[in-house]
Amino acid sequence: MPVNNISLPPREKIFLADLHIHSRYSRATSKEMSIPVLAKVAFSKGLDVIATGDFTHPEYFSELKQLLEPAEEGLYVFRDFTEGPRFILSAEVSNIFSQGPKKNRRVHTVILAPSLEVAAEINRALAPLGNLEADGRPVFGFPVKDLVKLLRHISPEIIIIPAHVWTPWYSLFGAFSGFDSVEECFEEESSYIYALETGLSSDPPMNWRLSSLDRFALVSNSDAHSPAKLGREANAFFRPLSYSQLQRALKEDRLAFTIEFFPEEGKYHFDGHRTCGVLFSPEETRRHGGKCPVCGEPLTVGVMHRVEELADRPPGFIPSQKPPAVHLVPLLEIISEALGKGVQSQIVKRTYQQLLELGGKEFDLLLYADLEELKEILPSKVLEGIRRVREGKLYIRPGYDGVYGRISIFSEEKSPEPSQPRQQSLF
Repeated sequence: MPVNNISLPPREKIFLADLHIHSRYSRATSKEMSIPVLAKVAFSKGLDVIATGDFTHPEYFSELKQLLEPAEEGLYVFRDFTEGPRFILSAEVSNIFSQGPKKNRRVHTVILAPSLEVAAEINRALAPLGNLEADGRPVFGFPVKDLVKLLRHISPEIIIIPAHVWTPWYSLFGAFSGFDSVEECFEEESSYIYALETGLSSDPPMNWRLSSLDRFALVSNSDAHSPAKLGREANAFFRPLSYSQLQRALKEDRLAFTIEFFPEEGKYHFDGHRTCGVLFSPEETRRHGGKCPVCGEPLTVGVMHRVEELADRPPGFIPSQKPPAVHLVPLLEIISEALGKGVQSQIVKRTYQQLLELGGKEFDLLLYADLEELKEILPSKVLEGIRRVREGKLYIRPGYDGVYGRISIFSEEKSPEPSQPRQQSLF
């Protein structure tokens, strides 16, 4: 059965990778974000490759050296779980600097390293430039283009990906601190950027509206701060499984497909003002002059608004030869709505574990399982929930100004905008 009207390659021909997460050494992150827990949860979800996160943090890097063993080229495995998912060395850094007309640029970048040795070199180079111990995502005061120059001089195998490129506050294209193009930001280093992370509040179809982004691979990652969020976005690469295969796929834009959070569910999709409960589409924001009608303060401009500012193509434009994007709802959330219980409730968690024991890994259930064959295993409403997600029959209240959007599978939510099934409006 197709997912979102897309026929997927066979499961055995791909590997699924989540390339951006955080460890417990990052601010506002679960204490459970450790290698043993990550390995266990990634295995249950069906992720083949999972980022380590935060290798720039000295204490965490020491743990990585102790807990990881080499596996396939450029990848590692948890020493107590050698048949489990592979780890790729990753970190996210923040650059806050002045460049061009804006004095306060804030750009986040994901760094992937091909080995512990190269990661150690990166740490040695960055240590004099900022406090690596302060946070798993360290902050530096120099232009992000200089970060690219520093990294490529260490190793050409390092992968540099601008993170969540549309987030209003901390990103390449952010409405408050970003740039209007990759070239404006990275200048002479632009040619060394070949992949962009779309972030939770945007997806590849939104990015396809900018012809200037055609040359980039568009990747989707969870940016998880807790184990349950692993894989809420991910990437499917064609096998064989290796770091160099992954890098080649990014350079040539040859991903099999990406797995997407519904971008409306992201907390900066639409415009608004959280304090006053104001949620606006870009058109409504323009009609109100960018001001909150309740308090008169400037509205937080969301991702959709910013995309429309820079887009030179209409909604729905599909470039040729681009990997498709598949939109999913996590199984835990499908079960939660089907049972009418909270995601954190014991019955939802227990049902989730039972379904994995009976039906297999989460992504296999959501993407590949024959639903007719699962009638004996899955509760009927959970089965119907998976079917509706695959068909894109959902009701969504967009997120805004730091408030996550709301997805409803079985009933329409009250919304400031006339709501309709997403299948009718998107596919």
